[in-house]
Order: sequence, then structure tokens, then C-alpha cells
Amino acid sequence: MNRQSQFLIGAANSGSGKTTITIGLLKALKKRGMKIQPFKCGPDYIDTKFHEAAAQNPSINLDQFLSSEQHIEYLFNKYSQDKDVSIVEGVMGLFDGYNKMEGSSARIAQILDIPVILVVNAKSMAYSSAALLYGFKNFYPQIKVKGVIFNFVGSESHYSFLKDACDDVGIEALGYLPKNIEIETPSRHLGLSLDGEKQFDKLANKIADLVEKTLDIDRLLEISSKEREKQIIKPKAVNSPKIKIAVARDAAFNFVYHENIEYLKQLGEVIFFSPIKDNKLPDTDLLYLPGGYPELYLSELAANNSMKHSIETYIENGGKAIAECGGMMYLSESITDQQGNTYPMAGLLKQKTTMMQMKLKLGYRKFCYNQLQLAGHEFHYSAIEENCTNAETDISIYNAKGQPANTKLFRYKNLIAGYTHIYWAEMENLMDIFN
Repeated sequence: MNRQSQFLIGAANSGSGKTTITIGLLKALKKRGMKIQPFKCGPDYIDTKFHEAAAQNPSINLDQFLSSEQHIEYLFNKYSQDKDVSIVEGVMGLFDGYNKMEGSSARIAQILDIPVILVVNAKSMAYSSAALLYGFKNFYPQIKVKGVIFNFVGSESHYSFLKDACDDVGIEALGYLPKNIEIETPSRHLGLSLDGEKQFDKLANKIADLVEKTLDIDRLLEISSKEREKQIIKPKAVNSPKIKIAVARDAAFNFVYHENIEYLKQLGEVIFFSPIKDNKLPDTDLLYLPGGYPELYLSELAANNSMKHSIETYIENGGKAIAECGGMMYLSESITDQQGNTYPMAGLLKQKTTMMQMKLKLGYRKFCYNQLQLAGHEFHYSAIEENCTNAETDISIYNAKGQPANTKLFRYKNLIAGYTHIYWAEMENLMDIFN
């Protein structure tokens, strides 16, 4: 077989049900015995976990702000080459990017030359959907909206009006999902524990069964079929002495970009460990503490004094370390939960962090550090209660519009920490950041 199906699940707006439909399709196609590759537009590291659970295959971020177009094409071709179906879940509305269309789902579809399957929330709409569909079909001719899936449909009669709209606009109606509270988008915490994984699998199976009944999956695969890529141009190899890298990975620390870990494997041996369960840090040349949900495991993290002491000793002795968001919070003096209970953490950074009076802060970030251009994304509800008193913070960080952001990057000895989740998979040598 020299062909595969490739398409992007886009939407008219956020909340239309992209993630639910993507999960259902991934699970349904997996049940059919097909080899599936999921992708996610943008910097989201939670939806990718849902994708991986449904497809049993890592989901890959495709982000125009964090990386070049060449890198996006490379990743898509690399992970799609031996698969039957590649599904890219979009972000926000189809044309919503960090700067007009730049970074949008539509631009990713254009870069990859794959068709768009549009998800439309039809909850309060019938034949008026024709005007919406006409706009999405004709607004940007460089992409092809080949089909539509309607969500929150009230009845077969309701769907008949929606199909009429599709016929008159010239976009194929591929089916619908009915109003069903049992298949709403899963909780952002779901899947972080064994019990959560079981709950998610039950939910994914329920969505998959419904998708098989109400979507024309065979037609979807047919209209998105194309010739496989025959050659992948590999990026330049990382030029660095081989080292050992310790990466925190457990229920508290798991917000990672898959390709960042693949990059670290080029640097040397990656060793995963758990700050919750393990007694000490593995022998390492580089420590990576990613973000996650440390606020859900504060008592366990606080009680593991031997691990905290091991990490403290490593960093105080000059060990190289990168800590992002939840990882940075873990290296602070303490974390206060939503109820006002305070738990002692590793204490490397002389600051306190809190989950009280939570307020979402998010957005792309870019900055220059040690002559390196770095890009990343910030997404958190926590805050720093007191300014850090023992680390350098004199670096300017900017948002996607080039405006100054009040995000901090901390440097203490060879520890680099902050709220920004940095994407380094396209860098020549990550270790240059410590020079």
C-alpha cells in the first residue's frame, strides 16, 4: 500500500469538540487494527497525552512559533511514513494564530498540504450553517476544506437541515455526534493515575463506538488519501559529547514535548526517575524537571526528603539543570495549595509559590540567552508569592507580538528555571545554554 490518509481536524471556534472527535477517531481506527499517528497543532501537552492514550502512539506537537516550517514538515513526514492514517488536531478556531493566521491550524494544513475536516458546533444552528461553511471554504483558497462533522446535533431531522447546507455549499457532510453529556471532553487531570487511565479508556471506547455509528469513517479516509512521502530529509545531527540526562517523569511531572526527549536522546542516555517515589537522583550530567501537576502530589513530594536533598546537593555542586513551570515550583522553598496549606519543597530558589487565588497566565514567549534564540510557551495558574532573592533574573522575555512579558528566567549556579516551557528540539546544541 503506497497511500495513507492524512487530514487536520479543525473547527470554527474553540469548544466545538475537536478533541472529543479526534479521540473517537483515533480509538475507532486503532480498534480496526490500523496504524495511527496523532499530531497536535500548537504547544498543548495535555491533548497529546489523550491522543497517545487513544492511539497507543506518541502524539507530536506541530508549532509554527516554536519551530521552523522545515522542522514541522520533517516531524510530520518522520512520524507519518509507516502509518495508515495521520490525524492532526487543530488549535482554537481554524484561522486563529498568534499573529492573524500565523501559527494557526490553517497554516499548518497549508504547510503540510493536507485537507481540513471542519468540526461545527450545530447546537443552535440549522440551515444557517451554510453561510458559515461557505466562509470557511472560500476565505483562504490555499487550504482545502473537504468535509464537515457536526457536533451537538439534536436529531436526525436536525442533521438533515445541516446536510442540505453542506450540499448547497459543496462540502461533504461526514456525519455528526449527538448531544451526549457522557462523551464531553475529558478532565485535564484524567489519565494522570492508573484509575484515571482506566476512566479515560472507558470514555475513549464510548466515543469510538458512537463515532463508528454516526460518522462515515470510510469516506473520510477516502477523501483524505494521498501518496506516502518517499524520502525524509534528516536534520543536522547534534554535535555534542555524549552525556547522561536525568528526566523527571511521574504523575507530578509529565508535561513534555515528545521531540524534546528525542533530542535529549541524541545528546546521550536518558534516564527517567520519579521525584515522588525514588530515593535519590540518578547519576547524571544534566537534570530536566518538566512541568506537570505537582500541586496534586504536594504531600508526597514534601515527604520525600532524600530526593529533595539529592537534587539540592547536585545543583549546589554545580550540576547542570533545567526546570520548567511545575519543576521550577518544586525547586522553590514551598508550594501553597488552594486551601492555604503550605508544603516545603527543595529550596534551591529562595522564593515561595502558591496555588491560591489562581489566575491563568498563558502565551508564547521568546528570548535570547547566552547568544541563543529560544522560544517556548507559558501556561500556569500558580504564582510566585515572593520575588526570588538568590538568582539572576536580568533577561528580557517577549510575547508573540514582541511586547515585553513579565515572565522571569532564573539562573542559580548551573540551574536555569522559569515558567516557560522551552522547545529545544531544533537547536544545534542545548548545552550551549549553560556557557
